[in-house]
Amino acid sequence: MFTSIFGIIPQVNEPEHKEGDLYKVITAYGRSFEIKYGYYEEIDRKNPNVEPMEIYPNFIENPIYSEDGIPFVTAMQVPCKHFKLGRGEKDEDNTCIHCVHFEQCEELLGVCKCKARRR
Repeated sequence: MFTSIFGIIPQVNEPEHKEGDLYKVITAYGRSFEIKYGYYEEIDRKNPNVEPMEIYPNFIENPIYSEDGIPFVTAMQVPCKHFKLGRGEKDEDNTCIHCVHFEQCEELLGVCKCKARRR
């Protein structure tokens, strides 16, 4: 009502990226991953104030391995039972990025170098 009285038209910005748009292709250890924009939660999709974000593969539900049998992980993934905190690291979020076995490939994509997880 206030805006219509003074003739102010609220500006609605279109999201910079749309769901399904390609963010980038990451190639590591002989595999390529298309990282697209989307939502992790359905509630975010319905919220007009939340823009799509980069969606990384869910390697817990769908494990993917390199040709050498090394499992791919994401930095923000919940770690496995072989998690070892790196020296001097604090892991308040309990994520793979703080594990000594995590090797970052590019951005949030990495591999787990734990011998027990190889196949």
